[in-house]
Amino acid sequence: MARVLLEGVWKRFGNVEAVKNINLEIKDHEFMVFVGPSGCGKTTTLRMIAGLEEVAEGKIYIGDKLVNDVPPKDRNIAMVFQSYALYPHMSVYNNMAFGLKLRGTKKKEIDESVAQAAEILGLTDLLDRLPKQLSGGQRQRVALGRAIVRKPQVFLMDEPLSNLDAKLRVQMRAELQKIHKRLQTTVVYVTHDQVEAMTLGQRIAVILNGELQQVDSPLIVYEKPINRFVAGFIGSPPMNFIKGEIHKTDGTYSFEAESFKIDIPTDLNQYLEGYKDKEVFFGIRPEDIWDVPSSAWIDQRCVLDAKVDFRELMGSETYLYVKVGTVPLVARVGASYDAPAGSKFTIVINLRKIHIFDPTTQKAVI
Repeated sequence: MARVLLEGVWKRFGNVEAVKNINLEIKDHEFMVFVGPSGCGKTTTLRMIAGLEEVAEGKIYIGDKLVNDVPPKDRNIAMVFQSYALYPHMSVYNNMAFGLKLRGTKKKEIDESVAQAAEILGLTDLLDRLPKQLSGGQRQRVALGRAIVRKPQVFLMDEPLSNLDAKLRVQMRAELQKIHKRLQTTVVYVTHDQVEAMTLGQRIAVILNGELQQVDSPLIVYEKPINRFVAGFIGSPPMNFIKGEIHKTDGTYSFEAESFKIDIPTDLNQYLEGYKDKEVFFGIRPEDIWDVPSSAWIDQRCVLDAKVDFRELMGSETYLYVKVGTVPLVARVGASYDAPAGSKFTIVINLRKIHIFDPTTQKAVI
């Protein structure tokens, strides 16, 4: 296996800059996920690594080899696409073996490689079937198997689970984690689904408008987003954002927006120097808004009166849409909480989980 290195990589389609100055090292054996909204440049970046798109500027290395001018077939990579791209007239075995046959690999070696991949993917009993006789999840495993038998340096996956239903996606995410652990491969995985990114990636690269926004472990990206876009894109339901101002009274900073006021813990004062009487965005995730005050967090919480707009029961939890004065918020509370529309509701905000963003740069202040 091998690392992948992108140095100052750009891609242009006419006057459109699809990828802008990407600098990124994907470590050997790492599972890296590119995540972002549609049209952000994540698939284009993946296709440049594969050699399916030319690099306008910059360098791409696979291992220690510069591959800018190396054709895709000589890069020793394998790609799994959103569509399964299986040959409908070929059996599972022949679909998996086809690439090796084209390379002139000996039959014994092909048989061994296909058998090994089939065992890993749970396809051993399906090798004689045609694709039309398989479920969606089985077809996707065949597509993975076709890539595995090649024993490439790097696996490139372009939204491989997006055609599956919700239950199968969950199952296949677990399968991909097992496969990666067993094969110890370098994987670059593209998705627009932030849940996939959080559950699969050892690190995730958040991309917007062709630019890297943040690259880090899923937990760091979730808890310490570098800017407002990352904060709102990662997490479900998305983070609450409130526009207001920072004020300072007797050494204590507070955030105020109409009838909404929160005193900010004094140990965060250092981050707010220069923001007194200035406009900012306040952020708080729904799971950091509680429905029951906790005595364990007396000095780290803020209790506010709210009014319920409506609720969404999600089974194990409830999304409660409330207003503090005129400020709308979403809280994630227990499933058993049945608050009718129009009722009063006391919310508790965990002050240790607040975020403040600069409205001009969009960068995180806290």
